Amino acid sequence: MPATEDRTAPDRLRRYRARVFAERARLLAAFGEDQDALRHRVLRDALAANAGTEFGRLHGFDRIRTVADFRKAVPISDYAALAPWIERMAAGEHNVLTAEDPAVYFTSSGSTGAHKKIPVTPRFMATSFFPFFYAAWAPLAEHFPGVLARPDAVLNLKHDPLAAPPTTASGRPHVGASQVDFGERFGEPLSAEPGTAAPWAALPVPVDPGAQLEKAYLRVRLAVERDVRCVIGINPAMVAALPRQLDRWLPRIVREVRDGTLGGHPYGPPDPARAAELERLAGRAGTLRPCDVWPRMEAIFCWTTGIASLYMPRLRAEYGAGVTVLPAPVAASEGPTGVTLDRHPTAGGLVVTAAVHEFVDGDADLHPEARTLDPAELEPGRDYHVVFSHVGGLFRYSAGDVVRVVDRVAGVPRLEYAGRATRSDAAGERLRDAQVVRALAAALAGGGLEVRNVACRVVPGGERTAPRYEFAVSAQGPAWTPREIEALLPRLDDALGRESPGYRGARAARRLAPPTLATLGADAFVRDWEDEVGRGARPTQVKDRLFRQDPAAWARLTGAPPAGSDAPAGSDARGPSGKRPSPGARPSPSTEES
Repeated sequence: MPATEDRTAPDRLRRYRARVFAERARLLAAFGEDQDALRHRVLRDALAANAGTEFGRLHGFDRIRTVADFRKAVPISDYAALAPWIERMAAGEHNVLTAEDPAVYFTSSGSTGAHKKIPVTPRFMATSFFPFFYAAWAPLAEHFPGVLARPDAVLNLKHDPLAAPPTTASGRPHVGASQVDFGERFGEPLSAEPGTAAPWAALPVPVDPGAQLEKAYLRVRLAVERDVRCVIGINPAMVAALPRQLDRWLPRIVREVRDGTLGGHPYGPPDPARAAELERLAGRAGTLRPCDVWPRMEAIFCWTTGIASLYMPRLRAEYGAGVTVLPAPVAASEGPTGVTLDRHPTAGGLVVTAAVHEFVDGDADLHPEARTLDPAELEPGRDYHVVFSHVGGLFRYSAGDVVRVVDRVAGVPRLEYAGRATRSDAAGERLRDAQVVRALAAALAGGGLEVRNVACRVVPGGERTAPRYEFAVSAQGPAWTPREIEALLPRLDDALGRESPGYRGARAARRLAPPTLATLGADAFVRDWEDEVGRGARPTQVKDRLFRQDPAAWARLTGAPPAGSDAPAGSDARGPSGKRPSPGARPSPSTEES
């Protein structure tokens, strides 16, 4: 099969569906195997392939026989620990982490904002990536076959090809996974995602490669004239931004549809009827919603957990009452962890064929010698740090993610993304974002309240006051009353205590003061997201962030001055009594930002 092919070829859909369902079947069959034997087989393959590398020789890969031996020989690491090795590879050295030279380096934004260089070898793609990647599309292909029938039926928000991608010193592309042509680079033409052959996949007018918002506008401008049935975002913040963009861009969209232009350039025949229809739809609803523009929308494909779990039900309604949200895989640029093979709304089975996965209790500290658990030891309803090892050169590697075990399928744990592993710890509370999200969900449900998005920070104490958590919330629906806020805060305080013994102890000892709340405008978080994208960040990498301890970032979100006052200007920041909190000092540097 050629490396590249016509993505609109008549038999491509048949071949694509066959490949997707075959990979799902292989993964399901692997669930039924002896899991200990399978893990050892995956480990032996990864070690044997890389035993002669500098890393393999240093850690005695040729002497390792079991997973237990592997744990003793190789410490748990993160990107910072492997960065010196990776930088040498990116500079052109061979046989460092992998015997096979990387064909590309995936980019990923770390917690510091620096772009990682994730080495990606052809063998990793064939062994670990493609099997799970194809299988991930099986629910969409099975239950929504019409979505794949036409190239323009899918608006893929993450697809962003580059004509001249940046490279490492060795000349290898350093790009996001969505910017790699897997057919050309790895000989897998069927791997092109749904929507990547749409008219807006390769923009037909000139645009600055770094103008991310303009590129987003151009795609939406083209899509409003098509019968879109599915939106792919992976990152739910992208999906949440689209309704606001439709409304904000309406005048420009209407003008260009009416005139037949695209970004000010002549493009196609004028369509005054569609332009007038869009204006009527916006006038009838008071805003232009995806469900109005694309009334036959069927599915959204994105992450559904973490902060998104708080706003996804209402967001889905903006796309259509009957729209199904299919969860994207539990995966990082570094490697896969879980993939949904059915219509479960949040979780997917462990990708047992892709890597050797280990887990550490979510409340424990993750360090090089941390005690790890096998998949068979995991308990439903518990959170765990993920550590994985695969043939692509990442051995006992932590990407910084925490997962929650939902249940088991054929004995294999089914996992959902719970949040980042970073903690907020101003007074011994050791709060993870997964704990805060669950506490928020419980507290909001207790009052029938809904949010569009939420963030929080620690406001440090003064001479007579303890530090406290301040939450910034964009409310969904009618404005919250002071009485509702006053009732919400004690519920949230109690829920945080139930989730975190450390928080409960800190509150009992008065090392922490009660939380407060700042209500923001309905579009505050989308505006903040767009501001970051407008400064050049790729939309896929601007994700929901719960803990925002940086004063400048908090000021941009809330409109508060970055120093000198802890109550956001123009907001309603209140404590349990309904009174505004007194001013505090700058946020504590001990609190990590997710």
